[in-house]
Amino acid sequence: MIIGHGGNIYQIASKLGCAPSEIIDMSSNVNPLGTMPGLINFLGDSMAEITTLPEADSSGAVAAFADRYNIDPELVIAGNGTTQFIYSIPLALNTKKALILGPTYSDYADACKMHNADYTYLITEESESFEPDINKIEENISGCDTIFICNPNNPTGALIPSSNLESLCRSHPDIFFIIDESYMPFVKSGEKISMIRIGLPNVIILNSMSKIFKIPGLRIGFLISSKNIIKKLEPFMLPWSVNSIAQAAVLYLMEKGDEVDVFIKETRDFIEIEREIFISKFENISSIKLFPSTTTFILARLFGNYKAQNICSYMSQYKILIRDCSNFRGLSDNFIRISLKTRDINMMVADKILSFLS
Repeated sequence: MIIGHGGNIYQIASKLGCAPSEIIDMSSNVNPLGTMPGLINFLGDSMAEITTLPEADSSGAVAAFADRYNIDPELVIAGNGTTQFIYSIPLALNTKKALILGPTYSDYADACKMHNADYTYLITEESESFEPDINKIEENISGCDTIFICNPNNPTGALIPSSNLESLCRSHPDIFFIIDESYMPFVKSGEKISMIRIGLPNVIILNSMSKIFKIPGLRIGFLISSKNIIKKLEPFMLPWSVNSIAQAAVLYLMEKGDEVDVFIKETRDFIEIEREIFISKFENISSIKLFPSTTTFILARLFGNYKAQNICSYMSQYKILIRDCSNFRGLSDNFIRISLKTRDINMMVADKILSFLS
């Protein structure tokens, strides 16, 4: 497992001698508006459910999820976050060589290492704002049996149009495509771009509830694929992977269909406005460049003698946590990632960054 995920608030709080709640965490890519209204109170009222075993296969949660997205429940698996799936896929699919579109989430490579699968990275170009080039993927896909694509990508925020991605998947029916859509709910018109209902026999879609509903502590995610791939994966899914409270959260959220739609729309509208305002604060600053993003986080590069480690250390003095991206394959020690919060916090953090750069 990679050392240096975002969201290490307990470690920072311990170092600073403060409560974790005092940390302004802009390193973790979760909803800046918080959790879905009513969810926390509902979960508090559901605590009695921990006295009995949850459904071993989370069938109720699977059925509710499938009904919301109009998918055959037999094509869906619930898991202990998408991480459980990522680490099971190379073993279940007997991956021999994977292609990983980077810079990206390191667990794809770590999962391959764990199961002795070879892998290679295809790093997108900084000069092209890390926008993926389908033609370059085509040029590098030969000899691979599995490809991992985070769409939109973490940490770059770049998005591959679904039409291009679908065409790529159809052109290579013998290759398994793992499409991680954990951040798709943050994307404007994301439901139209998502490949969740694509139905191709060689495609796996990963869907996370942690980010959009800001419930990473519950560990709940879904995998959507073909019946053949589901049969390959099911033997590697441990029973009772999803706890009672996480399953209850899924049922609550899926039953609140219209309210969830409003919540997601408000989130997208908020992010679109705040992202533009935040980026504009740095337009004329030569020592930093913020890259375009389609989601709730922004990748930035520092120039000159400024390093990610230094600015992260500086920000931590103010109990602000941002992401040092130097451990992403393909990024240097000049890169950081900032996840948006509320307007006042965003502006305060922007001012602190500008103060550091001055």
